[in-house]
Amino acid sequence: MRCGFHNELSIFLAVLLNKNVYIFGYSGHSFVVLDTMVKLNMNVLGYFDFQQCSDSMNIYDLDYKGNEQNENLNLLVHSNFVFPTVGDNKIRRKLVDFFDKENLSQFALIDPNAIVSKKTIIESNTFVAPGAIINSKVVIKKGCIINSGAIIEHECVVGAFSHIAPSAVLTGNVKIGENTLIGANAVVLPGVVIGSNVIIGAGAVVTKNVPDNSKWVGNPLRML
Repeated sequence: MRCGFHNELSIFLAVLLNKNVYIFGYSGHSFVVLDTMVKLNMNVLGYFDFQQCSDSMNIYDLDYKGNEQNENLNLLVHSNFVFPTVGDNKIRRKLVDFFDKENLSQFALIDPNAIVSKKTIIESNTFVAPGAIINSKVVIKKGCIINSGAIIEHECVVGAFSHIAPSAVLTGNVKIGENTLIGANAVVLPGVVIGSNVIIGAGAVVTKNVPDNSKWVGNPLRML
């Protein structure tokens, strides 16, 4: 799904709010996602995970439905929506690949306390957390996390299954590849291109292009 916020997405959410949702993954990041689902009055029917969580971790009192290999999965999720609530980029990609293979109903999730330009494209299975700001002509590919308080300025592109961590800033016209993590409070300067499978450490200041498959930290930026 590709959608421009607010017009097309608001219509889509009006339909979505009449549907039930199953989440895949139930710890850590999922709690933030579930907070947003509660705000939007979504009906979360249960969770799939590789194992059942403890009672103390089940803070939303959700029913455990097994893992994605559950032979009754298609019966359970038929005519309902699914959403990946896993912070790890690689695992999230595997889940979305599975959703695609099974032709499950998917959507983008945007917290009502995020600020998102109506001239932005946000693809399915992406989560935009509370306090995030996404400005005009931004493209967020599928399966991304735009975390709490992150700022994405005009004309940026964030590749599929990437994670922009809390309070990270992408200034104008930044390009991010797939499966990349921009750490908390990191700043990427205008026009910088960051490749795929990259890790930018927390608080780093990225002033130059960064190649694929690399790890960078600090200010001034240095490669590990």
